[in-house]
Amino acid sequence: MKEKLLKNGKELLPYLLILIVVILIRTFVVTPIKVNGNSMYKTLEGNEFMILNKLSKINRYDIVVLDAKNDELIKRIYGLPGEKIAIENNIIYINDKKIEDVYAYGETSDYESVILESDEYFVLGDNRVVSLDSRTIGPIKKSQIRGTTDFILYPFNRFGKL
Repeated sequence: MKEKLLKNGKELLPYLLILIVVILIRTFVVTPIKVNGNSMYKTLEGNEFMILNKLSKINRYDIVVLDAKNDELIKRIYGLPGEKIAIENNIIYINDKKIEDVYAYGETSDYESVILESDEYFVLGDNRVVSLDSRTIGPIKKSQIRGTTDFILYPFNRFGKL
């Protein structure tokens, strides 16, 4: 009886290890996410599934998933820690220099100049008219950013890296 139990336990061990590895990867490395709403239109559309990378470095124009006021938002990084950002007449200025804004869909409302703290980012949705972003909720803390995403899993006709 004891030998049979040990034999069964040894047979189950590889499956248990696989399960533990999958849980660890999903918790700390990558996880699937669903796009809700149309604040990132034309880049992303609602109900798309993407891969969230929890280990990547955050750069300007990266698409990030963040926790904001008990909601999960998907936005694009514009302002980085320590930078001065302002929006005037549909033009984004970083450190008083106009930046190229190829992702914007719609008019970008004005935003008074702000200097980001060492752990803050300024995020915008690509669909500026409907997006709840830093223009409304203010700069985002690094601790609110869950990770970056740039790979669509579903729908399959959009499968791949953005």
